[in-house]
Amino acid sequence: MRDHTHGESDGAADAPPEVWTGSATNRFQWLLALVGAACLALGIELAVDSMWTSGIAALAMSVVGCIAAGLLILFGTLAFVHVAVKVDKECLEVRCGHIGLPRRRIPLSHVVGADFAQAVSPRQWGGWGYRSRPDIGTAVVVRRGEGLVLKLGDGRTFTVTVDNAEAAVRIIRDRLPMAGSPAA
Repeated sequence: MRDHTHGESDGAADAPPEVWTGSATNRFQWLLALVGAACLALGIELAVDSMWTSGIAALAMSVVGCIAAGLLILFGTLAFVHVAVKVDKECLEVRCGHIGLPRRRIPLSHVVGADFAQAVSPRQWGGWGYRSRPDIGTAVVVRRGEGLVLKLGDGRTFTVTVDNAEAAVRIIRDRLPMAGSPAA
């Protein structure tokens, strides 16, 4: 895609792209994933090479606890290290992690507005990840910074942290059903 100076235009440059994609990454969560991997390794180490003398029940609980905690931390953090957002003519799709799960697809016909948020913080949502707060709405927060806030037709909001969120807001606003009609 070419950048045009103010005033310079050709017919194709004025039209929004067919598909807009954006992403955000939080490298800090890789450290949390390492903690999860360490718990998992500890559980495996206990299971394979343990001189446990307190009985089999205590050993089994320790092994299962370490493995379960390791898997929860590992997969819980890896799912929210990265977020990818795609806006096409019909919907906005948010895919979390490198596997793409969890995934949320919002038809643009359900969106009544889109706003740019200069500073979305994990603190305001209660941490990183897929968050829901009755007083604020739902969010996918992978890092602190700019984000996209959708106002849905049912009165709820959906927020996602993504790089270049202003471009996404412009494209979504252009594609909303009321975008082409004049204001009353």
